[in-house]
Amino acid sequence: MTAPSVPEQVPAAQRIVVKVGSSSISGERAGQVVPLVAALAAAHGRGTEVVLVSSGAIATGLPHLRLDGRPRDLAVQQAAAAVGQNLLVKRYQEQLDRFGIVAGQVLLTAGDLEHPKPRGNAERALDTLLSLRILPIVNENDTVATREIRFGDNDRLASLVAELVGADLLVLLSDVDALYTRPPKDPGARPIAFVAAGDPLDGVEVGESDTGVGTGGAATKLAAARYAAGSGIAVLLTATEHVDRALAGERVGTWFEPAPR
Repeated sequence: MTAPSVPEQVPAAQRIVVKVGSSSISGERAGQVVPLVAALAAAHGRGTEVVLVSSGAIATGLPHLRLDGRPRDLAVQQAAAAVGQNLLVKRYQEQLDRFGIVAGQVLLTAGDLEHPKPRGNAERALDTLLSLRILPIVNENDTVATREIRFGDNDRLASLVAELVGADLLVLLSDVDALYTRPPKDPGARPIAFVAAGDPLDGVEVGESDTGVGTGGAATKLAAARYAAGSGIAVLLTATEHVDRALAGERVGTWFEPAPR
């Protein structure tokens, strides 16, 4: 597959992986699932194969365990994930029903992609789902993952899944509309529209974030973008509310030029 080189060519991408974080689809922002699914359905409708990597299982399960914030205890996190994953996929499927699209749930651990046999099984499963025009929804298997074998954040998972399925494009969605030269709230912070292949981004300052419902931040997204771009996959980083414009090929967010495959 040939990766698009500029955002205007996004609609021509044959296979896209889209990642959305917990803070973008839970709590007060839970309503963003509706336009997110509409944008995915539009891409699906023009023949694009779409994989969604979605965080949010733990955040979705917390209210049902009568918890106000993300627990520190691993066992309680696993319990919240067990409850929330079911509800999260149900929420997505309810919206996908409007477009006649069926979702398929795929839960992975880091070990699944590190060892040849389970990696091959995961690749085959995803390829089969896409060939059947099913929209895979991928998440880390938080119910069984431990600290030692976790991906750490779904940005990393998304970049690995994009590599696994040979995606043309990885779209990383967050609460921030682009990569900035420094944390967006800092004085003098400027958005970066384009990152050339291999650009070391000297002078760019990024930090982690803790929203209370998920993990990761600009640093994890930058690391994921670098990994995917280095593997020959174009990357677009933008805000979740801009997903429809991003998948339509408008110039939004930060475009990471892919290295030659």
